[in-house]
Amino acid sequence: MARLPSFIREIDKKGKLARIKKPVSTYLEIAGIMKALGDRPVLFEKVTGSRFRVAGNLFSTRKGVADSLGIKEGQLLRKIQDAIDNPKKPTLSKSADFIEMDADLRKLPLLFHYPKDGGPFITSGVVIAHDKQYGRNCSFHRMMVIGKDRFSMRILPRHLHKFIERARGELDVAVCIGCPVNVLLAGATSVGLGVDELGIANALKRIETVKLDSGIEVPAESEFVIEGRITREMADEGPFVDITGTYDIVRKQPVMEVDRILHKRDAVYHALLPGEMEHKLLMGMPREPTIFREVSRECECKGVHITPGGCSWLHAVVGIKKRKEDDGKKAINAAFRGHGSLKHVVVVDDDIDIYDPRSVEWAIATRLQADKGVVMRKEPGSSLDPSADLETRMTCKMGIDATKPLGERIKKFEKAIGLKVDLKKYLER
Repeated sequence: MARLPSFIREIDKKGKLARIKKPVSTYLEIAGIMKALGDRPVLFEKVTGSRFRVAGNLFSTRKGVADSLGIKEGQLLRKIQDAIDNPKKPTLSKSADFIEMDADLRKLPLLFHYPKDGGPFITSGVVIAHDKQYGRNCSFHRMMVIGKDRFSMRILPRHLHKFIERARGELDVAVCIGCPVNVLLAGATSVGLGVDELGIANALKRIETVKLDSGIEVPAESEFVIEGRITREMADEGPFVDITGTYDIVRKQPVMEVDRILHKRDAVYHALLPGEMEHKLLMGMPREPTIFREVSRECECKGVHITPGGCSWLHAVVGIKKRKEDDGKKAINAAFRGHGSLKHVVVVDDDIDIYDPRSVEWAIATRLQADKGVVMRKEPGSSLDPSADLETRMTCKMGIDATKPLGERIKKFEKAIGLKVDLKKYLER
């Protein structure tokens, strides 16, 4: 698969790339420009204090992700689901043409994103580790710089945490930055312990790996690789703006010590702006197949959309082909099983465009009676939800069944469809 610079050149050829040629600072300025550009890809050609270029907003739209995978936008959910179900081991390459540099993080263009942040963060790094029993694990972890060769890493009690425990508190890892989108999507998936996420990446689109001195295999297409080890030492991590656009709290987290930094000759650093669309899309979209799978066990699921307005984490819209009166309620419960962090879900019929908020709201307005169609349940939710209980994560989840009733009454709820016309035919001069 092509490296990031090739992908950026393709975007530029299409006239979609914003090129910033003036010198810019990693302290707030780059992040501010990225936010102002919305979902438009950008390349910063001169970064103060670093010889490396910085690119951002690269995968901020579904179409952009689909284009980079060589598929249509409507194929994304099925493509990701198939890759999760059928991973393919990547080919091991002999060389990836990496160049070693000083193990000094100050020479990398690491961004300070928001004024109250605890420090500069790596946000696009995919952390790769190996365990003798479970094999390879790839996952996203934000990493705050606390020294020229030290990070504090936010590590939740999931697979990497398990690897650290099994290694008695110290674990060799490699942090890959500037990966192709298939690696980013795979790194964000939630799969069983022992499933190789790089196999999922390779099933999405072919990659090769290269073996480091530590024995860890990493994607050969990575722009940067930071080698080091997670230690038993703990340090403050945060504040940090997470996917909700709000500040997460400061916690004591494991420290990673950096041994070596590798990069490609013309390396481009991938900056992922916290709380904005690229962050939301890459984190939320891999949850859609897991919801789809659970809902499909209960009824005929037609599609799932983790919505940007719900931080691409807390809200989803599920489309179903309703065949039984309780299909909507079953779909609600299944959606919560499919994504434990989900807070609100709306279930609609297959005549509703799940990607169009107005269409979904129309279904709620015309097909819902709250006393019959709303389901509420008190249970642990997402640690990212600022309204949930800080200690227990307890929250009130809500599901909305905005589907039409079956039987004779269905005629009352049908959406009128007019004649479809080709406007070009009528607007030609």
